Amino acid sequence: MNILITGCNGQLGHEILILERTNTQHRYFNTDIQAYAEDVENYFQLDITDKCAVWDFVTENNIDGIINCAAYTAVDEAEHNRSICATLNALAPAYLAEAIDSRNGWIIHISTDYVFDGTAHTPYVEQTATCPASVYGDTKLAGEIAVSSICSRHVIIRTSWLYSEYGKNFVKTMVNLGKTRDELSVIFDQTGTPTYALDLAEAIFSIISHGIVSGIYHYSNEGAISWYDFTKAIHRIAGITTCNVKPIRTEDYPTPAQRPHYSVLDKTKIKSVYGISIPYWEESLQRCISHMTDAHHLT
Repeated sequence: MNILITGCNGQLGHEILILERTNTQHRYFNTDIQAYAEDVENYFQLDITDKCAVWDFVTENNIDGIINCAAYTAVDEAEHNRSICATLNALAPAYLAEAIDSRNGWIIHISTDYVFDGTAHTPYVEQTATCPASVYGDTKLAGEIAVSSICSRHVIIRTSWLYSEYGKNFVKTMVNLGKTRDELSVIFDQTGTPTYALDLAEAIFSIISHGIVSGIYHYSNEGAISWYDFTKAIHRIAGITTCNVKPIRTEDYPTPAQRPHYSVLDKTKIKSVYGISIPYWEESLQRCISHMTDAHHLT
């Protein structure tokens, strides 16, 4: 198959690029709106907010499937930039879905736990009523609705707390701050599950290999933890012993966008349908930090 990947400069897109090297049965068209920093085979610049550009690319390259990793993810900035956020998170996925559906192709679209308001006390299943509490969550939900209503062959994956050795993310930030500060204050009353982008990328390739079973799915690593406990684990695994991490409440660290207090996702469906085995969050964190150390990605 000819597979279009969007958002290749991001965390998940970068991990997919790595896995392409061992998943050689398909041809990949790696894209982002900006030029890529490294020499990547079959890399193209593509503005997915340009409908004509999307249709031309999909048609001219005989694209059979799309993995849409692109998104506006600056959660707090989104509160003041709804138009830009909506264009990338809702309108662009609609263009991709329309273009690939015209070829009877499929799309795998990445969404977020922010489509829920975070007031639950048990893990969210796919059928739970959505209720986003932020502009980011609202626009990502609109993207889900667009993709599912336009393209008959679709997989929507909601994920949470994504991190990787690539790009900017919580794990890299906590490592760097832990090395340069004597003390950190981290929120302890928000609970969720970290997701190592490489694990998610591997799950996506498993879905492609299995064959598209349309629907919404949840994917994160197994287990649940607070940001505070996650930070303590990051420092322990990274060998950081000189930084004192203090727990604080959400109200002590106000942000423009409301964060979910509870965003644990139930993964029963994706494990059942696709036979996917999901690693425990701490095992994946150890794997990521090991990769960071080996590749010197800790700065």
